[in-house]
Amino acid sequence: MKIHLAAVALLVMAVHGVAAAGWQLVWSDEFNYQGLPDTNKWSYEEGFIRNHERQYYTKARLENARVEDGHLVIECRKEQFTPTNHAPVEYTAASLTTQTKASWQYGRIEVRAKIPQGKGVWPAIWMLGTNITQVGWPRCGEIDIMEFVGKEPDGIHGTVHYAIDGQHQSDGGTLKTSRPFDTFHVYAVEWTPERIDFYYDTTKYHPSPSATPTRPPAIRSARRNI
Repeated sequence: MKIHLAAVALLVMAVHGVAAAGWQLVWSDEFNYQGLPDTNKWSYEEGFIRNHERQYYTKARLENARVEDGHLVIECRKEQFTPTNHAPVEYTAASLTTQTKASWQYGRIEVRAKIPQGKGVWPAIWMLGTNITQVGWPRCGEIDIMEFVGKEPDGIHGTVHYAIDGQHQSDGGTLKTSRPFDTFHVYAVEWTPERIDFYYDTTKYHPSPSATPTRPPAIRSARRNI
């Protein structure tokens, strides 16, 4: 199972509500190099991280994360692998993040990617609040730019997660689309103090308010890293 990223970009607005021509690029990775992902921009999660997943996330291992032919390839492998100071594992993968490298508040965040297919896959491009180590999840807020659930092959999901009185809440939308895994698509959010709009290529499929009288301003106030 592989996910191919052709570009990751962050654009910001000089003034709220300007057209696309008014975006200013402030951060990107076009993957115009070879080898391991750029350590000035990316760090790794390592180990068994969340959701009782069976894959072990490796660090700086070309078999799981590498840049080649203008793409970042993230590859999940069924194999026998023994991490340092760990028992052997059966599945390996990679999880890359900009945590401690870069974070942003508001703008357009877009990723051009080709996602895998098949039951059991769950590729995602998402952001967490930089204050997660202080307040934990879901109080830090989470913006899922894209999730694809392999057993539901005709849908792309975009979701905001947050907390009310410490309890997890979410606001999400699903775009029904045919075979999104066949080619590259642009997955994006446009995030302002008032709202978060989710995009699949040029289609806006879910608007979500950044904060409402019943929703704490966690999504609105905290900076995010991918």
